Amino acid sequence: MKPIVAVIASVLGVVLAATGSVAAIAAWQLANSFGPGVVIESEGEAPPAVGPIDGPVNILLVGSDSGGGNADYGQRGENLNDVTMLLHISPVSHTAIAVSFPRDMFVPISGCKSNPGTRKINEALFNGGLACAVSTVEALTGQNIGYAAQIEFDGVIAMSDAVGGVTVCVAEPIHDLQIHLDMEVGQHTIGGFTALQFLRSRHGVGDGSDTGRIGNQQLFLSALMRKIKSEGTLTNPITVYALAKAAASNMTLSSSLSSLDTMASMALAVKDIPLKNIAFVTYPSGSGTFQGQDGVLPHTGDAQVLMDAIGADAQIVVTGKPGGGAVAGDDIVETPTPDPSGSGAPTIAPQTPDVVKLPSTISGQQATEQTCTNGNTF
Repeated sequence: MKPIVAVIASVLGVVLAATGSVAAIAAWQLANSFGPGVVIESEGEAPPAVGPIDGPVNILLVGSDSGGGNADYGQRGENLNDVTMLLHISPVSHTAIAVSFPRDMFVPISGCKSNPGTRKINEALFNGGLACAVSTVEALTGQNIGYAAQIEFDGVIAMSDAVGGVTVCVAEPIHDLQIHLDMEVGQHTIGGFTALQFLRSRHGVGDGSDTGRIGNQQLFLSALMRKIKSEGTLTNPITVYALAKAAASNMTLSSSLSSLDTMASMALAVKDIPLKNIAFVTYPSGSGTFQGQDGVLPHTGDAQVLMDAIGADAQIVVTGKPGGGAVAGDDIVETPTPDPSGSGAPTIAPQTPDVVKLPSTISGQQATEQTCTNGNTF
């Protein structure tokens, strides 16, 4: 699923790129696209005016498998958060860290309306909605989460179309018979329904596991961030408005995030974060059983190193390999992101943060790594 970073960045484009009455109309239309917000336990504060956030924030993004009531996706069952991602954004350390949680990981379901106890993390949305997913991840990680968003299948399609597609590399062919996705070796620019299927594919990548699929999603998200940062996406008001509109129309947001000012404030901090300081990692886990049910169990010791780094607002270095759905490629040389203000200076001058090397058991990649999809290997 698309990271909220892309949503926030698109709002930044609307705020900075449009002018005069056009800006007023666009802002009004976008603001009126937001639905009622969902109250979560650790509501973040809304900024008093549009300006950069002055400290770190944590945002939970969940991708629902419900189909949002669209019959084109077939008969859907339970409303599960099959994608659960914690995003840490900081204008202080100049970092963005996205942590993906395996959907089959057994965790205590916390602060929910029904079925308390240890269950798979992807049951949180079904048991208590977005607020339940937030409280469950807070209990697992020890992090306060002030903002949250839920996206459906249609939102992924609309957002990938808005940016003109994302180019991904396929190293081994993908043949996923379950969702009818076939992609041969090579470079592919994908959008719309194909992008959704690429992100959903489990049986077509790596070893067919959910952790392999997460690696494939991180590959896609890194490619998306490179496009947003290097291809002038944020300087094209038509593109950024379409992206922001698609996001606002297809997402359920927490009350704290359901505001144009709040998203723009985060975007002003995001725009100056270099690709090398944007990382996508997977919460460490291993195969196991709980009460006779197969799944994965959290490796809390190694995970604590990651969570301590986030809590300390440190920069992280990924030492582990990309997830099983991706294979390493060449790093890119990053070019500076254009400054729309023309000042050439960051919105907030970053401090010199601590740098933490993560254990090699934590898979993932920096956004500068151009990985390729590791197709069917089983």
